[in-house]
Amino acid sequence: MSVVLLTGATGFVGRAIHRYLQRRGHDVRVTVRPGTASRLAAPVPHTAIIETDDIFAHDAAWWARACEGVDAVIHAAWYVEHGRYLNAPENADCVQGSFALAQGAAQAGVDHVIGVGTCMEYRLPGEHLCVDAPLEPANFYAACKVATYHMMREWLAQHDTRFSWCRLFYLHGEDEHPARIGAYLHRQLQAGEQADLSAGTQVRDFLDVREAGAMIANVVDSGQTGVINICSGEPLTVRAFAERIADSYGRRDLLKFGGQPPRPSDPAAVVGVCNLEKSAELLEFL
Repeated sequence: MSVVLLTGATGFVGRAIHRYLQRRGHDVRVTVRPGTASRLAAPVPHTAIIETDDIFAHDAAWWARACEGVDAVIHAAWYVEHGRYLNAPENADCVQGSFALAQGAAQAGVDHVIGVGTCMEYRLPGEHLCVDAPLEPANFYAACKVATYHMMREWLAQHDTRFSWCRLFYLHGEDEHPARIGAYLHRQLQAGEQADLSAGTQVRDFLDVREAGAMIANVVDSGQTGVINICSGEPLTVRAFAERIADSYGRRDLLKFGGQPPRPSDPAAVVGVCNLEKSAELLEFL
């Protein structure tokens, strides 16, 4: 199995990626902030933990040392403070730091670099978003992801390093931020309290984060390169999504639709076309 360096290993998506990498028997090396290793999804040897206050502050030489002996890198770290990240200036720091990672990985002879992007890179709305759909980011976060994609792709191509870019759609599930819709619904319904929602007419591509993490980790095994949509491919209204969760509690009566106004910037539809090459092991997991 491969030696994989994983950034963002204690995050929402990173934990799910880490868990599946361990399941597949890969030797995982992680970057974490000091004192946060206890939040890892699975234990790793002390020698496989790289502690740093800010991974985006390092240069290519630092990354080259971190990548010594590594076969593949999965770069899942980014600035994602809920309610702020979409137009935060910290996104620019992430671009610079991600490019330094790409430089260092190439210097260290890493065979495969896997980056994590977002469906917001595409021109939205879109009900059938293929990987060759037009790109038109509508916020600073998405613009910085697009810039990182292009920079890493072109740089790594010059150094014969394989590159994959996994665009995430609408994730929910374990370790979800409490303000996100899935976590909010579970919290309200578990407490037997009303959940106030918009009309719920927006169409989304929802995917459990455990599946998304496994799909990204699977790219190490499949070797698939290029842009990959990490999505279900299933169009689902926000109302239907809420009703599915409510049905698990038998409490549709607690859902109040139309109580919250729709956000003007919220696209009517965001649905992807999944092009992931799925291994037999991944299909069994899913």
